[in-house]
Amino acid sequence: MSNPRHVPVLLDRVVALVAPALVEPGSVLVDATLGLGGHAEAVLTRCPGAHVVGVDRDVHALELAGERLAPFAERTTLVHAVYDEIPEVLAELGIASVQGILFDLGVSSMQLDVRERGFAYAEDAPLDMRMNDTEGITAAEVLNTYEAADLARILRSYGEEKFSRQIARAIVREREAEPFSSSARLVDLLRAVIPAPARRTGGHPAKRTFQALRIEVNDELGVLRRAIPAALDSIAVGGRVVVMSYHSLEDRMVKQAFSDRTRSTAPHDLPVVPEAYQPELRLITRGAEKVTDAEIEENPRAASVRLRAVERIRRGTAA
Repeated sequence: MSNPRHVPVLLDRVVALVAPALVEPGSVLVDATLGLGGHAEAVLTRCPGAHVVGVDRDVHALELAGERLAPFAERTTLVHAVYDEIPEVLAELGIASVQGILFDLGVSSMQLDVRERGFAYAEDAPLDMRMNDTEGITAAEVLNTYEAADLARILRSYGEEKFSRQIARAIVREREAEPFSSSARLVDLLRAVIPAPARRTGGHPAKRTFQALRIEVNDELGVLRRAIPAALDSIAVGGRVVVMSYHSLEDRMVKQAFSDRTRSTAPHDLPVVPEAYQPELRLITRGAEKVTDAEIEENPRAASVRLRAVERIRRGTAA
């Protein structure tokens, strides 16, 4: 099990971004990807008037986060849900709008560090990869049942894998002899299929395939595509949405969603832009912020993070 005291990615920067929206007593931050609760703990400590609604699809993470956040029990509400269900979660809690929403996307340290979850390729483990391991299809089922064309599409689209077709054909061929069940066999296949020159660059040869399988198993991009607009609609005026992404597919989706809501919808030739056409949101980060070399040295998993944040400046039709 990972250390629940592990310092989360960009902790101080995240708190600095959400804190201005959490000044009033009773203000609410939704931590949409609660994980081990590190960001939530820092917000509760530094924003004494804030209440955190912690959402996670992983029941094990919720249990550990609950232990960590026990000193703040009166100011926390923990919910087992996927982060595209934020509107339903808030409706059930009777909350019309919130002051902040935080997304720390991708796989958590706890999920990577628990061998049995099957997220990591560094050691042999069952090919599971479900963030909610109580339901849904596993990575092994994807490998053993998907057609070669679908496997190639997933590897190409979600893993940006150049050798997607070769890998897919090899998987289909090998599973006829014996279905895939563990990560070591898949890693061995990837080493055999990916040419040696390509294996010497771009990190571990299994990285892209494991990322693609994880995204497919958990419908991560579909969930994110639904979650970001819902989050933007859920914040009050002055409220902020902060998103940390870890690969380009996520970051492009977040960038586009923010861009759509931070620009005027008025025709270009209008001399004066009516309020109805004014942007609902403003960017509070310039482009995507990255971590410092010092933080990467402390936490190598933070190296690929891209942080973006917006603030609601007027009430839109959906807010």
